[in-house]
Amino acid sequence: EQHGQAQFDYLKSQGLEPQHTFLDIGCGPLRGGIHFIRYLERGHYYGVEKNEAVLDMAREVELPKYGLVDRRPTLRADESFDFEALGQTFDYAWAQSVFTHLPVNNIARCLMNVEKVLNPGGKFFATFYENEQGKRNLEPIRQSPQVVSYFDRDSYHYDVGTFEWVCAGTSLDVEYLGGWNNPRNQKVLLFTKK
Repeated sequence: EQHGQAQFDYLKSQGLEPQHTFLDIGCGPLRGGIHFIRYLERGHYYGVEKNEAVLDMAREVELPKYGLVDRRPTLRADESFDFEALGQTFDYAWAQSVFTHLPVNNIARCLMNVEKVLNPGGKFFATFYENEQGKRNLEPIRQSPQVVSYFDRDSYHYDVGTFEWVCAGTSLDVEYLGGWNNPRNQKVLLFTKK
């Protein structure tokens, strides 16, 4: 609940407003989602999660528990980042603790598919573990007392240049926003559609 509130507060501080359409990538059991669903206009929240059982729990437990069923959130199981299947374009998108578990080609797939559904000027915020030493550092990095990240296995770390390389030739600009009061030392990137 506390971490979900932190996600919501952060995106609100970045300009999220109730009328915006919002894509929550890796929404899980709606730890952050409940705050967004409550805040956004009815039907403006779309959550995507690879695990259908987690979404079932969100539908059957979390939404009724918080009285949010009538807010009509869209929840979809998908592990290929097929956001076009939602039939909606988005003003804001968020991926908390998604890129930390993905190899770079999966991140590229996610970004290419977000690009297709992000409105011009739309913003996609994603957290990641930073490799400040650059892409040639192959050593593990202690991100926090609980987390060690790696070059080539989960939990992954990346240098910002990797994301710039992935976005080259797309309509996405990438900007490093840095820390956001995350207890595991995840940093934030902002991808804005031109």
